[in-house]
Amino acid sequence: SGINAEYENFFLVNVYVPNSGQKLVRLDYRRTWNSAFLEFCQSLDKKKPVIVAGDLNVAHNEIDLANPKNNKRNSGFTAEEREDFTTWLDSGFVDSFRSFYPEKTGAYTFWTYMGGARKKNVGWRIDYFVTSERLMGDIAASEIREKVWGSDHCPIMLLLANPRITEGNPKSTEGGCKEKIAEERDNSNEGKSEEDSSETKENGSCNETEKKENE
Repeated sequence: SGINAEYENFFLVNVYVPNSGQKLVRLDYRRTWNSAFLEFCQSLDKKKPVIVAGDLNVAHNEIDLANPKNNKRNSGFTAEEREDFTTWLDSGFVDSFRSFYPEKTGAYTFWTYMGGARKKNVGWRIDYFVTSERLMGDIAASEIREKVWGSDHCPIMLLLANPRITEGNPKSTEGGCKEKIAEERDNSNEGKSEEDSSETKENGSCNETEKKENE
């Protein structure tokens, strides 16, 4: 399921990708869905750049989950699901977090409630901002807000550096984005309420599109 919002200079697609189910009973359906969603994103990308935000229910590589060896035939880390995600990225799209942090380990967005997984940081990175390649020059940061509790997922954040990429923001200027990024990293939003929404915050010099993930 998903919502597509069209802005002046890009599309924002908020999506929940169906999982493959226990014992992979829905893997074939999932792969059909993956193919159809890729075609949808490509059709949008022909018109203007695309930002996809959501729970994509796949850990792309071994670095993206705590226990890869034990999960290779479990939903979210099968070779088929990972291959489909690679196909998506090979079609002109970028995993924005990995673009900024290609080798960062222990970076997860989902932890099961069982076994104290979150306190032990035994998790999966399955929530993403995937963007059109040509939009990456306008992105200042892609972050995980792992210190924000309230769900088995945590929020993720995408920071747009170029105010011209968003509509209706005449007060924005291009200066000061790096300083704003540092400020945002220091303020982890602890104590802020969780909402199932995407919100755009006007920050003077930068525009922040923040996806708050809850499953």
